[in-house]
Amino acid sequence: MPAAAVSYTVFTKPWRRPLPDLGRFLAGLGFAGVELPVRPGYQVEPEAVTRGLPEATRVLGEFGLRIGSVAGPMDARTIAACAEAGVPLIRVCVEIPPGRSYLEQEGEVLRRLEALVPVLERHGVAIGLQNHCDRFVGSAAGLRRLIERFDPRWIAAVWDPAHCALAGEIPSLAVDLLWSHLRLVNLKNARWQRSSPAGALPVRYAYRWVGGSEGLCPWPDVVGELLRRGYRGDVCLTAEYSDHAAVDRLIAADLAWARTLAGRHMPS
Repeated sequence: MPAAAVSYTVFTKPWRRPLPDLGRFLAGLGFAGVELPVRPGYQVEPEAVTRGLPEATRVLGEFGLRIGSVAGPMDARTIAACAEAGVPLIRVCVEIPPGRSYLEQEGEVLRRLEALVPVLERHGVAIGLQNHCDRFVGSAAGLRRLIERFDPRWIAAVWDPAHCALAGEIPSLAVDLLWSHLRLVNLKNARWQRSSPAGALPVRYAYRWVGGSEGLCPWPDVVGELLRRGYRGDVCLTAEYSDHAAVDRLIAADLAWARTLAGRHMPS
């Protein structure tokens, strides 16, 4: 598979600067597009999505950037706005609220997705479900239970191998589970570090978001699996780092390394 078949986008959550400044900065780094948060306090807020998302597409397009996906609500208004703006995918993480069992929430989410499918079909937009650690559907195995009954044109998978690594899943097996519905791949990395004081029992650990080469998720294996299987689509670098002051430096380094890894798997 040619390296050009993979397009690198970036989740713009760390940067709340005006859209022209954001577009100039990210285009300068070499990204092809973005994932834009549709959330309160960001450049496009949920209440203004009908007007704001097409405008964001126009502004970012002036810098050669497209909006490959949004992170926002899975409701009819957002779906219609995505269709108007030419955004193909809404990325969603499936939370398990406190006080609710996993299976209860799974059933509720499945019912909601089934109700949204006709809206997605009408507008030509997909919802992409992403695995996420903590009180979320955290593994590729968990995502598979949610997506397998649906047409992948409308309900798709967003694979986040760093969260899989925190859950103990290896890339080749995670891709096996999600490949039929895979529409987007997130790239970031994390490692465990001790969070409890020295001598305290039991010992507690917390995860820390780090550069792509530093954590539990083996980026070379992820990139190799994608290239081996002929993945064609976006790889979104999520720009999630615990060292917030180093975001600009780390995201530039991670984009360069992702491209280097892709180049290593190309035939000579």
